[in-house]
Amino acid sequence: MASSTATAQGKTRSKQFVELEGAPILVHTIRRFVQMEAVGEIFVAMRKPEAEQFRQQLAEYGLHGAIQLVEGGEHRQQSVANALNAVRAAEDDIVLVHDAVRPFVTAESILAVIAAVEKYGAAIAGIPAVDTIKQVERTADGAIITTTIPRELIVQAQTPQGARFGVLKRAFDEAAADGFLGTDEAALLERIGQPVHVVMGSVRNIKITSPWDMELAEFFMAVEARKASQKN
Repeated sequence: MASSTATAQGKTRSKQFVELEGAPILVHTIRRFVQMEAVGEIFVAMRKPEAEQFRQQLAEYGLHGAIQLVEGGEHRQQSVANALNAVRAAEDDIVLVHDAVRPFVTAESILAVIAAVEKYGAAIAGIPAVDTIKQVERTADGAIITTTIPRELIVQAQTPQGARFGVLKRAFDEAAADGFLGTDEAALLERIGQPVHVVMGSVRNIKITSPWDMELAEFFMAVEARKASQKN
């Protein structure tokens, strides 16, 4: 799923192609899934011009195997829908959806979501909210608090988010037919009455969307490189 950021020239480029330690963020993200035996195929949705260039880079970054590129849509939901349309799977097969700009997802989180989908039918990774959450009413001058939501009732949704293929496809098809636009896959699954289980994610599983996120990502990469060198 491509997200965009403004450049100095006023153009836009997908954040997933911003380089982190010499490779696009997307490459780091894909590597997390390529090394998983539990993952059979990987579908990546992106803009058509970017796909043509990235297809040539796959071998350059050592990304071999069952990786397929599909054309993305105007928003996340359409991009995932396009990928689902390209998937050839049985109704009970497990499909995971992951943000292209979350390169620090762990194998433990991926496997936990898969296990939860096997047991419950649908699941996401999430972490408990640590800040106090306020519900507000928007006004011309900003916002007014209407209520405080107990933190124990809140989780911050991450990815991967997954479900059985048949259930996920139905959720997307019904949302498209009704003109409903959700913020994530769980919202579409909830809408058709599918219970969505939450497994523990990680505070390191950040979504890189700002310069501050990039600074944190560079720190995480340095820590991982140091740990790898210590093992060797």
